[in-house]
Parts: sequence; C-alpha cells; structure tokens
Amino acid sequence: MNKTILIFLILITIFSCKTEESTEIIVIGTLHKPESNFNSEILFNILEDVQPDFILEELDSSFFTSDFRHKNVSNSNERMASEKYIENYPTAKLRPYEFEGRNEYRINIGSRPTDGLTTKLIDSLNKVDLLSDTEAKIHNKYKALLEPLIVLASKSPKNFNNPSTDSICSERQYYQYNMLTRITNKRDEFATRFHTKPNGEKISYRDGYQLASDFWDLRNQTMAKNIMRISEQNQGKKIVVLCGFMHRYYILSELRKLTEGKNIIIKEFYE
Repeated sequence: MNKTILIFLILITIFSCKTEESTEIIVIGTLHKPESNFNSEILFNILEDVQPDFILEELDSSFFTSDFRHKNVSNSNERMASEKYIENYPTAKLRPYEFEGRNEYRINIGSRPTDGLTTKLIDSLNKVDLLSDTEAKIHNKYKALLEPLIVLASKSPKNFNNPSTDSICSERQYYQYNMLTRITNKRDEFATRFHTKPNGEKISYRDGYQLASDFWDLRNQTMAKNIMRISEQNQGKKIVVLCGFMHRYYILSELRKLTEGKNIIIKEFYE
C-alpha cells in the first residue's frame, strides 16, 4: 500500500511539473513602404532573428488564397518580407487579422472620405484664424505631435518599437479622434457640409468624422481580438504581428488586457 501511494505521489509530482509551453506574441510596428531605414530586407532580417511560427499581417482574408498565400504581388515591406520568410522557412504560416472589409466599410458608412475632408477644413480654418483660441490650441497640438513621430520613423526600427514612441502615438491619435471632435461638434461648418455615400444618402462632415473616430476604436479592438483568437488556436507557438507602427500602442494595450491570466507572453522583437 505504501509503495502504491509513493508511486502515485511521484506521478502527481511529475505531471504537475509539466507546464504547457507559453505562446509568444511579438508586435512589430512597421512602415508600409520601403525607406532606407526600414525596407523588406531589414524586416526579413528581423523575422529571421525572431523565427516566428506564424506571421500575422494587417490584411483581411480577401488578400489571401484558401491556403493562406498572398493573392497579389505587392511592394509593401510586410508582404515582401513575409513572402521571403515563408520561402526560406516553409513550415511557418501566414494569417490575416485585419477588420474584414475595412475600406468598403468606411466608404459605405461615410467615414471616408469625410475624415480627410474634415481635417482639411479644420486646417484651412486655422490658417485664416477662424478657430477660437481653444480650438486653435487643439489643432496646433495635433499637428505638433506628428513631428517627433516623423523623426523617430526615420531611424532604426527599435526607435519606433518601444514604449516611449507608443506613448507619443497614443497621444497623437487621441488628439485626432477625440480632441478634434471638440471642434467638429461645436462649429456649424461641419454640420452644414455634406458628402454623399454610395447609397445616395448624405452625411455631414461632423457625423462622418465621429464615425471615423468610432471606427478607430472598433478596428483596433477587432484586430486585437483576431490576434488573440489565432494565438489561442496555436498554443505554444511564436507569433509575430506586423502592423503600421501607429497602431502598435492600441493593439498592445488591448492584448495586455486580453492575455491577462493566460499562458501568453508579449515580447519585443529585440528582447
């Protein structure tokens, strides 16, 4: 009896020591178009160092074949680097994680092109001093926040993949989608100018811009949920997420909430 109990206790100890391998998520902020400081070869070298099992791209399923190969040729850094990585490491897999039908959705609801038309109108009002002091301060801050990001984006990838840059991106996007609405929701110019949607309905710049603001949250939250779904389906794998670096702060923030209490580690590519 004592021997049986001893064996049973040993087996319990052995099995309790066997822990499930952690899933790793590495979110890499990118520049979509080739630049001297960041191009497909630089990104490929990063991927080769990280050695991911999965590469998740900021694309929806319409860009992929049924076996998750790219349908069309593209000169984007992400597409070229991931293609090369898959060619060299054929066991690795590509997956989309973008909000499905992103561009069509924005056009259909009227948030595009009213988002761009609205920011152009704010800019023109500011240039001729028609904004109030408070409104001008908001718009000037919004524009100023882009300057350090342009500088950082001209440096090595680590410079736009770190908490400090994420913080600037977060503040800049907050100004774009939350602070600028304090101008658009107050001034009549944005309620009396309209865009016609594909279905023939008219939408004001004010309403269209609010929809663009709402979609920024919806899109990033949806992308984070898609990343989580793929990660949970592939326990113990190393997963690289490629995203425009202005999205990185939001995706990481959502992933930290979604991975709480789970056997998932979020890392930087240079760790």
